[in-house]
Amino acid sequence: MAENQNIMICVTQQKTCARLIKTGVRIQEKQGGDIFVVHVAPMGWNILGNSKEGEALDYLFDISKEVGAHMTVLRSSEVVKSILDFCEKHDIKTVVLGESKEKSADNNVIVKLSKKISEDVDLKIISTD
Repeated sequence: MAENQNIMICVTQQKTCARLIKTGVRIQEKQGGDIFVVHVAPMGWNILGNSKEGEALDYLFDISKEVGAHMTVLRSSEVVKSILDFCEKHDIKTVVLGESKEKSADNNVIVKLSKKISEDVDLKIISTD
């Protein structure tokens, strides 16, 4: 088993994403590496303009800090490209995502990402149940 394989946890602006961070910590305990918590915010989106969304990101930042993870908010209208670029830049070997409620492949980030991500990167899709 390879050691110190960096982990990326993709979060939305919802407090329930804390479970994804906890999953990432369990993975890190087995394989080592750094944890990167990442939220991709659309260009022009006012992060702090919606108090619930801003509060949720603040909550996720606090949890990230508690577990020693790095949290980054990226601005981009190309979510999949931003995730792929981040993976390459930070030598990510595992990506943790929450299951998408979007059934259409055209709008489903997981479907798009799975088609483009390197074979060296393991996608872990966590059920919303």
